[in-house]
This record gives sequence, structure tokens and C-alpha cells, in this order.
Amino acid sequence: MVKRLLSPGAMSKKVIVTGGAGFIGSHTVVELAVAGYEPVIIDDLRNSEERALEGIAAILGQAPTIHRIDCNDAEAMRRMLKQEGAVLGAIHFAADKAVGESVTDPAKYYRNNIGSLAVLLGLLREHGVHDLVFSSSCTVYGEPASLPVDETAPDANATSPYGFTKVACERLVRDQCTAVPSLKAVLLRYFNPIGAHPSSLIGELPRGVPNNLVPYVAQTAAGVREKLRVNGDDYDTVDGTCIRDYIHVVDLAQAHVRALQWMSERQAPLCEVFNLGTGAGNSVLEVVRTFEQVNGVKVPFEVGPRRAGDVVSVYADTRRSWEVLGWRTQRSLADALRDAWRWQQGL
Repeated sequence: MVKRLLSPGAMSKKVIVTGGAGFIGSHTVVELAVAGYEPVIIDDLRNSEERALEGIAAILGQAPTIHRIDCNDAEAMRRMLKQEGAVLGAIHFAADKAVGESVTDPAKYYRNNIGSLAVLLGLLREHGVHDLVFSSSCTVYGEPASLPVDETAPDANATSPYGFTKVACERLVRDQCTAVPSLKAVLLRYFNPIGAHPSSLIGELPRGVPNNLVPYVAQTAAGVREKLRVNGDDYDTVDGTCIRDYIHVVDLAQAHVRALQWMSERQAPLCEVFNLGTGAGNSVLEVVRTFEQVNGVKVPFEVGPRRAGDVVSVYADTRRSWEVLGWRTQRSLADALRDAWRWQQGL
């Protein structure tokens, strides 16, 4: 069991974590608590489960604070902030995030992803909260002109409605920083989070058929799915399948802690963007083969047509996140796939 490092009687360091019961959010809640912060989860659990809260409690030795409200509900969010009192900062994860679903239901994505951020930004201003970490995505780059892609690449080439919501949200944060000079913000562009906490107490919990590769691979290896469907093998890559930059979710969670610490050391105005990835790309079939090798299991698969909204290849230039933010990944693809399999076996 991991004990929280916030000592009794110490000054509260509350951090609002919207979507804190989700995959990345739950791991970040744990890392915040271990680092001495006091995470306050905002989540209506429509895309997550009670099990995540139970896992957080088991890791930390105490139940996390949670408000079960929709981030689009401004009045409920206002009451929550009034109840919590002084707040150090906020991390905004809450969003719908399936590329394929965003193509078939774009209105849902624009309404929820942009709307919830607009509500939060207005309330942070109202309550004098000045530090924000925003959960963005490499989808803002679309199909990059060159690889690895760095933070100066055009951020308006998104190929899916989900990606466009992240472009719009980043613009909204920048505009808010201009309007509110006391606001400091860090925009974190994730590549592809995978894995699970090494305790196997929290991990990715997709509802229904997974939209992401690794949980689908793990479910197939476990016999939950008959076979993995590979979305296209005719791309211009080493083996014809799409290439992504897969980052261990614990590394990603720790980057959010570092972002808060980094902001606390600087004065407003501030609005900075950082890539979060490993700096290397792996194809779909490379992930499947590595999963089989490290876990000693077979993953049957079939090749289907390309999926709408997918880009061919994208992986990060991470020099800025190391040189400026002072963060880099510590865990390998094999580590992540080993942790993902242990998590799947415990479900």
C-alpha cells in the first residue's frame, strides 16, 4: 500500500481533478496524493466505474474525495468549489475521447468537451484559482508533415471531430489566459497512454468493445474477444499498420504532478504546451508481438478496413518536455504491456 505523503496539519494543497475516476485521471489522483497534494475528484462516472475509486482507496489507504457531478452543470460545480474552499489548481481530464464515435456523433463531442472546459474556466476565474493543467492530445497535429512531431507543428490539422475539440479547447485556454492575466496554464498533448498501475488495482476500464488498441489486445488474449481487429494493413509503414507513440499511464500521471510543480515556480501570465510521449513509434503489429512475447500468450487477429479519422503515423519529439518541464518517461513499452496484462487478469 502506498501511503500519502501529506503530513497531518500541513497546509491543504487541494487540486480539482475533473474526470478523476477515468483511466488517466485515476492514476493522476494517486500520483498527486503521493506527491503531497490533496486531489478532489469531479466525475459523474458515466465513462468510469466505482472500481476505480475502490482501487485508488486501496492504493492510498483512504478513500478519495469525490463529487459526483457533471462538469457541464455550472451550478453544481459552483457549489462544489464553495464547499471545498481554497483550491491550489485544477487538472481537466473530463471529455469524451473515442475518435470513431466522434465521427458518428460529433455534436456530443463539441457539446461536452468544449462546454465542460468553458464552465470550468469561468468558475476558476470566479473563485480565484490560477493554475490549470489541460488534458490535450496529439490528435491536434492530424497527419504531421514530419516526424517526430514537435510543439511548433501546426495544431489545426486534426482529422476527427474529437481532435478538433482539443484544438478548440487549447484556443479557449489561450484566450482565457489573455483575458485573465493571473491565469497560468499548461497544455499537455498526450500521445497514446497504455498500461496500468503496478499494483494492478487501477487500470483502463473500457465499456463495451474497446476503442483503444491495448485493452482490445488484452481482452483478446484473455478470451473475452474472439480476435483482435486490425484497422488496415495497407498504410505506408514498416508492416502496413498504423504507428503510434505508446506511453505508460504512470509516466503520464507523473507529468501532471510535474506540471503543477513547474507552474508554482513561475509567475503569470503563462500558457505553455508540451508533448508527452516516449519519442518513439510502434506499429499495431509491433505492439501485438511485444504483448505476446512479454506475457507468453497468443493474440489472434484479423485485418479489417481502415478506420475513419485515423492518421498513419505520429510520435513525439519530447525534447521540450525534458529541457523545460524536466520530465521524461521512465517505463518501456514492455513494462506497459506487462502491467496491462496483469490488470486484465484481475478483472
